[in-house]
Amino acid sequence: MTASASPENNTAKPNTTQSVLGFDFGTTRIGLAIGQSLTGTAQPLEPIKARDGIPNWDEIEKVFAEWQPNAVVVGLPLDMDGQENEMCQRARKFAKRLHGRFNLPYHMMDERLSSYEAKGQVIARGGNRNFKDNSVDGLAAQMILETWFAEHY
Repeated sequence: MTASASPENNTAKPNTTQSVLGFDFGTTRIGLAIGQSLTGTAQPLEPIKARDGIPNWDEIEKVFAEWQPNAVVVGLPLDMDGQENEMCQRARKFAKRLHGRFNLPYHMMDERLSSYEAKGQVIARGGNRNFKDNSVDGLAAQMILETWFAEHY
């Protein structure tokens, strides 16, 4: 995975340890993960339900209040050839709304294959293929965030 070349990405490495929320944007569920720059690791959180990509903002506010992140990373679901699609536009809009509501820096991260890899991890751990019961959204957000840390710290 590589970072997109969009202007909201800041490639400078901050001097302090940061707590960062990662998001795997989706139209019915939004995956979440929390991570820290010191270790470059993240852990999945419970996904937030969405209706046509619109989350329950009260739930997101609770997550921000609990984890108090310094920044957010939102997965950018590029096509396999690197081209943007409608979901990319929606993910960017979501990231900008997070920025507007919480006044935190946001970064977009190429998330190609993150959901596919997350599903593979669930199966490898013995989970069944019913991904509604074994949500991969948090794992995908974890992968997006850990990849972002690896590229920026």
